[in-house]
Amino acid sequence: MPVIDVNGKTYETDAEGYLINFDDWDMDVAKHIAQAEELEMTDNHWEIIKFLRAYYKYHQSSPNIRELTQAASDDLGEEKGKSPYLYDLFPEGPAQQGCKIAGLPQLFVDPNEHTVI
Repeated sequence: MPVIDVNGKTYETDAEGYLINFDDWDMDVAKHIAQAEELEMTDNHWEIIKFLRAYYKYHQSSPNIRELTQAASDDLGEEKGKSPYLYDLFPEGPAQQGCKIAGLPQLFVDPNEHTVI
């Protein structure tokens, strides 16, 4: 199984670099993943990361983009739930890249059926 090393500690990831254990996450791990994703994190990024972690704790699942935009609009305000805002922060996909940095499990989408698995 792939791993990342942060501050002398090893964390298991899947093949795409998503943490295996949600509870392994901390700010140093998030910063490491963000750096690997070539993102310079701002307060706006961290707000969404914090939101994603709270969403996961409540729902026990990672949000797809539709769920993310709706929930962020409801909780953070309409402007912060808009896709352009979220894609500006996470250009590789807010539901994918944001969840990866937040330490959430990878969301699987069946490209043939356009449904979440």
